[in-house]
Order: sequence, then C-alpha cells, then structure tokens
Amino acid sequence: MIFERAARREFAQAAAGISVVLLAIVLSVQLIRLLKDAAGGSLAPEGVLAMLAFAAVRFLPMLLTLTLFVAVLLSLSRMYRDSEMVVWLSSGMPLTRWLRPVLRFAMPIVIAVAALSLVLSPWANLAQGNFEAALSARSELSSVAAGAFKEVRGGRQVYFVERMDDKAGRIGNVFIASMQEGKLGVVVSDAGGVEVRENGDRFLVLESGRRYEVEPGSAAFRVMDFARYAVRTEDGDARPIRQIPRRVPLLDLVSMPEPEMRGELLGRIAIPISAVILALLAIPLSYVNPRAGRSANLLIAIIVYAIYSNLISISQAWVTGDKLPFLVGLLLPHLVMLLPLLILFRGRLTGSFIWQKRRLA
Repeated sequence: MIFERAARREFAQAAAGISVVLLAIVLSVQLIRLLKDAAGGSLAPEGVLAMLAFAAVRFLPMLLTLTLFVAVLLSLSRMYRDSEMVVWLSSGMPLTRWLRPVLRFAMPIVIAVAALSLVLSPWANLAQGNFEAALSARSELSSVAAGAFKEVRGGRQVYFVERMDDKAGRIGNVFIASMQEGKLGVVVSDAGGVEVRENGDRFLVLESGRRYEVEPGSAAFRVMDFARYAVRTEDGDARPIRQIPRRVPLLDLVSMPEPEMRGELLGRIAIPISAVILALLAIPLSYVNPRAGRSANLLIAIIVYAIYSNLISISQAWVTGDKLPFLVGLLLPHLVMLLPLLILFRGRLTGSFIWQKRRLA
C-alpha cells in the first residue's frame, strides 16, 4: 500500500504538469485563430472567450487521454533511470504488480474522458453551433472590425470603419457602399455613431460627409453633401444549425441506424477505451536503460499514440462509409493494440522477446 500511494502521488504530479502544458498549447493555438477571425470581422470580439471555452471542452478528451499515457510513462521511466525499478524487480516483484496502481490512478481520468467524449463534447458542439447562429443574427454593425471591409445583406452592402471607440460608441473615417434600386451608392464620412430609437430601431448616424450615387453603365452621377446621414442597420435572421453527427446527443445517436451516426458513436466510445489501453501500454514502454539515451521510449510512445489514433480514425471512416460492421470497427483497433501490449509484457517478464530469440538462433 505504501508503494501504491507513492506511485499514484507521482502519477498525479506528472499528470498535473503535463495537462497544464498541453492545455496551454491547445488554447494558445485556438486563441490565435479566434483572434484572427475577430480581427478579420468574421467573428464578433465578444464571442472569442465563449468560442475558446467550447474548444477547450471539445479537446479535453484527447488531452486527458494523452496526459494519462505520458504521466504513467514518464513516472515509470524515472524509476528505471534512478534504478528504483531494478530494486523492485530484484526483490521478486513482477512488472505486472504495477497494473493495480496504474489502473486505480487511471479510472477517475477514464471516467472523466468518457463523460466528456460521450456527453459534454457533443453538447459543446451543439452549443457552439447555436452561439454562432445567434451571433450571425445580431446587428450588422456588431461584426464590423476596425480596418477591415465587411459584407452584409448578401454582399449588397459593404462597410469599412478605420477607427472604433467602443466605450464612447463613436467611429471614424467611415465608408459604406450599397446597391439600392439598381443604383450604386457610396457614402463617406469623417465621424459617426450608433443611435437606438425608442421603438428599438438601430441607426448608424454619419456626420459631415458626402454621398455619391451612380447607375452602373451610365456616366451620370450625383454628389450630395450632408451634415447628418442615418443608415438603418437590421438584425439578420438566425440561421438554423445543421444536424451533423458530432452535435447529436448520445441517447439520440444510439437510436440512429445511419452509417455516419454509427461512425460518430464508434469514435466517442473508442476514446475512453483507448485511454485504458494506453495507460497499460505505458508500463512496458517505460523501460529505460540508464546507460543509453533517455528519450527513446518517449519517441516510441508518441509513435504508438499516433498509430492508435490513426487506427481509430480508419475504423471510424470505414464504418461511416458502410464498409465495416459497427461492432467489428469498434473492436478492431483495440484488439490490434492489445497484441503489442501482450508481447511487450511477456518480453519484460521473461527478459527476452520473440525477435531476439530468432536472432540468437
């Protein structure tokens, strides 16, 4: 019991550090992408944090699975490097005695991965779709970003604002191009602001500007100077979100016989199962020769994780394409990974592997 508590404590410390690093990397990449979208006007600035939270929930199953695998691997590798595992094996304790502490440590994480993969990630995908639809239905000006052109109303109107002061509600150097009754109108102004009338109508009010009006194909045009010019902005209609497999709740997904729904269900179930198998694979993969390089097993572990993920993706694609029965596709990648798990455990327990015996012969 003493060694189990010490081992679980070391696993937990390693997992805490690894999860923070992985989460920081993923969120940083997502934040950069979202800020780029916000700067380009395709995403409202106030929606960045919400979209980042949805992305975090979606990526957590993969991050926790990788965290569990690497935490067990690094902790046991440290014991090999410090010769603690030599003492352990010399005292007559087999490597299989590590199964119990590893599984006890892994079970809470696996349960969390299952909850995220089966329930929370689909909810985050659905909530993100509803949130994006709500943002698209907001006022036209809400998605306008300073220094970027923004098309609204299906391209029939284009906004450009050079400067924006959100606190004061003022904008500067405004350009608006619109098509009305077959005529192209261009409005330019040095300053303006947003006004909301008593009935709730929203107007963009421009000050001290000029309007140009021309009919395409004709040389005639009109120029009008104005001291105050109001342009009504409208809220768009909320677009219905598409019913895609990754947004379907678990209970509804189970009852759907379509191949794409079966493939989505396979992907959700496979993640927690892979977390258990990877945690067990980390035990024999953690072997390190203290006199050799220290990063070889970590490189092999990364390759193993990539192979496992690709096997799950291939099985999911085959089930989605109706090329493989659901049960076969669900079990196939895990059975393939169980084979090297058993071979590695047998080799570590006996001290030799099958390919070593053939080479000696």
